[in-house]
Amino acid sequence: MRDEQIERINELYRKSQAEGLTEAEKKEQALLRKQFVADVRGNLTAQLNNIDMVNADGTVENLGEKYGNKKRLS
Repeated sequence: MRDEQIERINELYRKSQAEGLTEAEKKEQALLRKQFVADVRGNLTAQLNNIDMVNADGTVENLGEKYGNKKRLS
């Protein structure tokens, strides 16, 4: 997510607290928030998929290869 989009989320929040938002602004805010959450989840998933774990026997196991391709239940 670009800095401009994050700043726009913050602008809409401040405006909602000060004077309220129009319906179009509410929809824009919801869309931006949804994109932000999707980006955070994607980044976290990528980080977790790159974790290597050293087992007691000395072998190295990539957790992304072991668990990363499983589908979410929700």
